[in-house]
Amino acid sequence: MIYSSLTERLKNQHKTLASIIIKLNNRQLTHRANKGKWNIHENIAHLAKYQPVFIDRMRRIIAIDEPEFTAYRAEDDDEFEIYCAFTTYELLKKISSDREVIFHLITHLSPDKLERTGTHPKYGKLNILEWSEFFLLHEAHHLYTIFQLVHGVKGG
Repeated sequence: MIYSSLTERLKNQHKTLASIIIKLNNRQLTHRANKGKWNIHENIAHLAKYQPVFIDRMRRIIAIDEPEFTAYRAEDDDEFEIYCAFTTYELLKKISSDREVIFHLITHLSPDKLERTGTHPKYGKLNILEWSEFFLLHEAHHLYTIFQLVHGVKGG
């Protein structure tokens, strides 16, 4: 069964993003603090772009027995640059909209559907709850990265 901390994070974790970046202007959002690393806006674009990928993967797990997935890399996704071209505000709206889809999709599955699996090349066979945890931890990693960048921009 789905546990309450997973449900709460699926519903709310992404909302932290707006609080972290609320005082930044466009220059700060696009400032590249570390050569070869994403800026704040690109991290947000990555989070926005990965959500439809996650939705597609969950729908495939529900529909197909034990699908296998490749590791997702934004650098290999032609649409990532399209997402980078959106404003940060547009990305936040996309994240919120897609998160409603994810929340509804995951929280309305029957217990037997939650046990369906798909294989990740690094982490192996994961059921839908484990995929959801992976998704949220990945998002949290980027939220932390953005938090660090925000404070680096303010300090520098």
